[in-house]
Amino acid sequence: MGAKFIILIDVDDKQKAQRGATAAFRECKRLNMSLSDYESSSELVRFSESSQSGEKFSLSSDLFEVLSHGQALAKETNGCFDITIGPLSRLWRVARFRKIMPPEKKLTDALKRVGHQNLLLSRKGLTGTLSTPNMVLDLGGIAKGYAADRMLEILRRRGLSRCLIDAGGDLVIGNPPRNAKGWRVQIGGRKNSALPLLQLSNLAVATSGDIEQFVVLNGKRYSHLIDPRTGLGLTSQCQVTVLANTGMEADSLASAFLVMGLNKSKKFLEKKSSISAYHLRKKGSDAIFTYLSVDERK
Repeated sequence: MGAKFIILIDVDDKQKAQRGATAAFRECKRLNMSLSDYESSSELVRFSESSQSGEKFSLSSDLFEVLSHGQALAKETNGCFDITIGPLSRLWRVARFRKIMPPEKKLTDALKRVGHQNLLLSRKGLTGTLSTPNMVLDLGGIAKGYAADRMLEILRRRGLSRCLIDAGGDLVIGNPPRNAKGWRVQIGGRKNSALPLLQLSNLAVATSGDIEQFVVLNGKRYSHLIDPRTGLGLTSQCQVTVLANTGMEADSLASAFLVMGLNKSKKFLEKKSSISAYHLRKKGSDAIFTYLSVDERK
């Protein structure tokens, strides 16, 4: 999935830890061949290729679950999160490499192939249909969290519940280490010292932002993260960290909140008591920090 996965386990039995970690990484490798767009033969890539014919495609339970969650969130956020964003992702990768703004015609063409309404899922038989030719699915904002969730399940079944999975910076956390309230997590990373250091357990944490990865084109700063509604890289210079019950939820919401902006994210969380978020916005040399939560959890 284009990310480095790391497992931390607190246990005395080194062999038990090694066996558990090996099983968890084996599960991650299996899911990579289902959910990754970096693997030319992955299930996800083959499903995208089926858009040429528009025929029904049989999906594994894992890919169906991730696609279903992505589609539900797309509707809930009015398209701020959209797993059909692949044509735009590819266009902007080239733009960042060449440091040239994507041509207007290519942006327009890519946008025609983006839209969650063009991905149709049927739970009966676990099938999916892509109704527009040359669609490209991109699970970069959701797959890592799902994979980490499944890895945590495997470690727990093996009696290794005191653990943490780091999926490219997205964390899925089990029970706390011995003699500690939780795993120490620097919200937003070490570069943003204004954000808190928390002790967390049995929770997931994901961060998305355009503060560090960007490109300047025609004198304007564009993020590597794209607004699927406009087709343009974000220019907000913000970072969002989400705390949620699962990695898939935290991963996808961090991406969605960045596109939605602070006010819409606040409104979204009014009905989500189990989720909280940290919003950081750069303004010149200053950083404006906002904590978002219904239950005021610290």
